[in-house]
Amino acid sequence: MFLRRPLPEPISGLANLAANLWWSWHPEARGLFERLDPSAWEACRHNPYRLLQVVGTGRLREAAADPAFVAAVRAAEAALELDLARPPGIDADAGAVIAYFSMEFGLAECLPSYSGGLGVLAGDHLKSAHDLALPLVGVGLFYRHGYFRQQLAPDGTQLELPERIDRSHHPIEPARTPEGHPVAVRVPIEGRQVVVRAWRLDVGRVPLVLLETDDPANEPADRRICDRLYDADLDTRIRQEIVLGVGGVRALRAMGLAPVVSHMNEGHSALLSLERARWLMEEFGLAFREAWWLVWSTSVFTTHTAVAAGIDLFPPDLVLRHLGPYLQELGVAPDELLGLGRTDPQNHSEPFSMALLGLRASAARNAVSRIHRRVSQELWSQAWENVPAEDVPIGSVTNGVHVQTWMGPEMASLLERVTDGRWRRFPADPASWEPVLAVPDEELWEAHLAQRERLLDEVAARMRAEAVARGELAGASGRATVRRDALTIGFARRFAGYKRAHLLFRDPERLARIVNDPDRPVQVIFAGKAHPRDEPAKQIIREVVAMSRRPEFRGRIIILERYDLHLARLLVQGCDLWLNTPLRPLEACGTSGMKAAMNGVLHASVPDGWWPEAYEPGLGWQIGDAEPREPDAQDLLDAEAVYALLEEEILPAYFDREPDGVPARWVAMMKRSIAKVGAHFNSVRMVQEYLDHAYLPSLARWRELTQDGARGAKALAEWERRVRERWAELKVLAAEFAADGVGTISAAVELYLGGLGPHEVRVELVAGEVDDDGLLAPPQTTAVLSVESQRAEGVARFSGTVRPDRGGRLGLAVRVTPCHPLVPDPFALGLVLWA
Repeated sequence: MFLRRPLPEPISGLANLAANLWWSWHPEARGLFERLDPSAWEACRHNPYRLLQVVGTGRLREAAADPAFVAAVRAAEAALELDLARPPGIDADAGAVIAYFSMEFGLAECLPSYSGGLGVLAGDHLKSAHDLALPLVGVGLFYRHGYFRQQLAPDGTQLELPERIDRSHHPIEPARTPEGHPVAVRVPIEGRQVVVRAWRLDVGRVPLVLLETDDPANEPADRRICDRLYDADLDTRIRQEIVLGVGGVRALRAMGLAPVVSHMNEGHSALLSLERARWLMEEFGLAFREAWWLVWSTSVFTTHTAVAAGIDLFPPDLVLRHLGPYLQELGVAPDELLGLGRTDPQNHSEPFSMALLGLRASAARNAVSRIHRRVSQELWSQAWENVPAEDVPIGSVTNGVHVQTWMGPEMASLLERVTDGRWRRFPADPASWEPVLAVPDEELWEAHLAQRERLLDEVAARMRAEAVARGELAGASGRATVRRDALTIGFARRFAGYKRAHLLFRDPERLARIVNDPDRPVQVIFAGKAHPRDEPAKQIIREVVAMSRRPEFRGRIIILERYDLHLARLLVQGCDLWLNTPLRPLEACGTSGMKAAMNGVLHASVPDGWWPEAYEPGLGWQIGDAEPREPDAQDLLDAEAVYALLEEEILPAYFDREPDGVPARWVAMMKRSIAKVGAHFNSVRMVQEYLDHAYLPSLARWRELTQDGARGAKALAEWERRVRERWAELKVLAAEFAADGVGTISAAVELYLGGLGPHEVRVELVAGEVDDDGLLAPPQTTAVLSVESQRAEGVARFSGTVRPDRGGRLGLAVRVTPCHPLVPDPFALGLVLWA
């Protein structure tokens, strides 16, 4: 039985505030719950919904009798209602939604259904979709157990403690049909129909639909499908992905919502593409290929993977065992559908990749930084035959972070005053942030010091608690203590080998001299979890712990356990310097540095992920150069670069103080960091890019392809059939080139069309340097040639000019691909003719 506790009428608005995660990024609402009962607030891990269940009745009466508290509650409730009542940010049909699917969502520390950066990014995406008033719905899984609660044994071994999520402690309600009934759908798994229940959690105006299989109608094993995030067992993993992809689409339809645009945050939800096709086949009476064009035209796929080892691969027999009958429902041979998830669709023994299915199902595909785009193009190039890696159709939308979630209270208050609230209302407008450049140095430094003190207070409390838990007396002589006068460096993120948390210890003697300088002391705070099955990463944690126990590093190297969103916020708000040392180019983006830099915490990073897009002298520091090397050599060079930067630039800038104690050079860099990083690397800018380049074009294609009974989708499928039938007949009959002596090359190409129209092909002239094998090498310059004339015998002449980016010995080639006004990707059919 669940008892909903009534609140005294004057503060009854607290219930509405606790029922929507809007409170998590609005300090005025969050502060109300902390004021209500600070100790209970801490005990329930900053969970206002649970707080209202456990706070004493006497305290509730006291609060209801406090006029100032009552006024603050009513003001916060009015702000929430006003925010939710804003008009839609875009024009969309009733019930039509952008469905954002993710395996994890990091929204608040009290709901630990996330493992790291991908989930936190997904949470920030939902919050910014609210800010932009988009008709977006999140879809994920409800895990009965959180990722895990971390504890470190005395020797540094990571212990993974279970962390059960009690739904009754959160404002999670049954998702409902338009008629008001709880949503329960069925999904096919191994020939069984597994019941999937849907729950709803509101993130501002954005609903998050969470799916689970813990239903009495299911077999015991099926009830446990959604027990844990990222279960390593392949059988459980594919079942989770069936629930997410297939069950997610079915749940939205049961709620009366039409997922007209789908956004897959990595490949875990890629099966939604097949379920959307099945729905559209029923809705419009389409064949699979006709429905597939609708799916492809309105899908978005974001890849976060930088290495092949990070991709989910399933044996074909496992996929067929779980989904065989379902695949047959689509009217296509199962092996043909499995080919959508293979680099070589004809290789029936190749494992099935959910990520590749997502890429193949989407017209809009993006990596999460510019560097990651190049890495992704190389990684997936085998799936685009005859296409150079630099032309593989994967774009980039650099990640961003939700400013109001991650900005510290003192810095936010300062920005609110000097920008008159513009930084909050228009975070993606650089002009909103420019006033920070004129803030008096001492004001900015005072705001930073306040956030720094809050962090150090938390660190000191945790160090005491962890010492006691290890059996050390709280007052024992020689116990490590936090320093208030030291440059504080933060290194907090998921522990993984490529992130190189141990790089700092390459030369322990030199590091000891740096951190123990009596005039310029340094302390480094580490925090983060390793995946339970990543033994090398766990060994790195043990190494950091061992270093922190050495006499020369005691109190200088600190590692904290129980890393969560609360500790992450304190660290990015209160450190002085943020250190990032991944082995390039393996960091897809890395958003922790963005959170720190917009708080004025200066960033020192290798040139990987997002940092090359932001770095400029005077903004932070770049570690080493951009040339990747063999790992051991790279470690040696980067460690040397870190030590040299600390000794020669970072420490002098931090400890060179004005008479009033302010480090003027350091504060000047803080201002530039806040202004630039805050304006560009925020999630409102990120979601706006998705809106402009993916969501709105997808909505436009949806409307065009579905009108008149999906006549456009049927026409696209017919166009594809004709092009495939006749493509082998295309021939380049002649090509003429001429250079004008001032860098421009003219070209004329005669092409036999094989029965296709001249506007059904795209003819390009490609120019670039020639390698030793006589092949064009990147970078290349491409120009589209225009139709000049057409002869009756099916020959067309195309002409145009190209101006290569460089001179010298150049190669020229003609490339022909299919062309259709509703198909933005020239490589969508995988057909390329070179001459």
